[in-house]
Amino acid sequence: MKQKTLWINQIKGLCICLVVIYHSVITFYPHLDLFQHPWSETLAKCWIYFNLYLAPFRMPVFFFISGYLIRRYIDEVPWKETIDKRIWSIVYVLALWGVLQWVGLSHINDWLAPDRDLSNASNAAYADNWREFLQGMLTASTSLWYLYALIVYFTLCKLLSNWKIPLLTLMILASLTINYLPLPWWGMNSVVRNMIFYTLGAWYGNAVMEWVKTVAIRRYALLFAVALVVAFGLWMFNMPLPLCLLSIVGIMRLFRELEQRFPPSENSLLNVVGSNTIAIYTTHRILIEGFSLALIKPLNAGVWPPTMELALLLIYPFVTLLICTLAGLLVRKISTALFADVFFTPPAKLRPAIATR
Repeated sequence: MKQKTLWINQIKGLCICLVVIYHSVITFYPHLDLFQHPWSETLAKCWIYFNLYLAPFRMPVFFFISGYLIRRYIDEVPWKETIDKRIWSIVYVLALWGVLQWVGLSHINDWLAPDRDLSNASNAAYADNWREFLQGMLTASTSLWYLYALIVYFTLCKLLSNWKIPLLTLMILASLTINYLPLPWWGMNSVVRNMIFYTLGAWYGNAVMEWVKTVAIRRYALLFAVALVVAFGLWMFNMPLPLCLLSIVGIMRLFRELEQRFPPSENSLLNVVGSNTIAIYTTHRILIEGFSLALIKPLNAGVWPPTMELALLLIYPFVTLLICTLAGLLVRKISTALFADVFFTPPAKLRPAIATR
């Protein structure tokens, strides 16, 4: 990997870590009813609120980097090649892991929580039949909605690249409006909300990157601080877009500065994680479901001693992050070594004929 891209890859690694932490928190802490240690409930609430405050710093920069890294396919590569490399390959992973998640989570719930009521769970992974599953997948009501978004974003950016300004304006309005007039499908709301960040990376990524690298932070420190305060205030009124845009600039500049002072290597932890984001993203949700269901029942029954309960609540997101990361890397390694990477790459026989002509 070229040295100049390592810091960008590290940002991807940070983002996927935040995604794993997000899912570990929302599937665990809100479902705890009994707290034996006097600090346990406060600690659980801290994790929930911390997770909430991380929202503007998680997916926006993830999508911006995703758009920035595919800009060549939008500007230079013809459709025949992009259908295979940028659309079909993601459709394959989305469909395969959508089914694997559905089967995996269904068995885990039957095993660990047979009495759990999932009738109102609007997620394809909890579908009762194929019809509900397909409806959930087609409306982005899936834990894999990031992959769904990549397909939609890339197709739109390549098709409509001649109308950048009006479309960016429309996407900004859509990103703001969706917070007040949401669609019936939670995943589709996320797709609409984050489209602007991917598009900025795909269409104007080079210009933004150059500005981030060269802007004199000290000269504009006061202006940036004021903008941050205003953006945070708007976020409190359910208007996160300004804070998300500032977070993209801030995170990229931070990692750029770190690269200058501490040059990363290809074997650095965040770089390895950033190189395997899809493997970690697709596998972690199944593991986290198992962890949460296995632990929630004994904790709510008061089986664990108070000190052990407090310790678990303190380190749970970090432990699950470590396990899910190692598991994702292991699955990718096994997939590559034994199955020609069939879990993350379409087999040659399933590739579109148009791409092999």
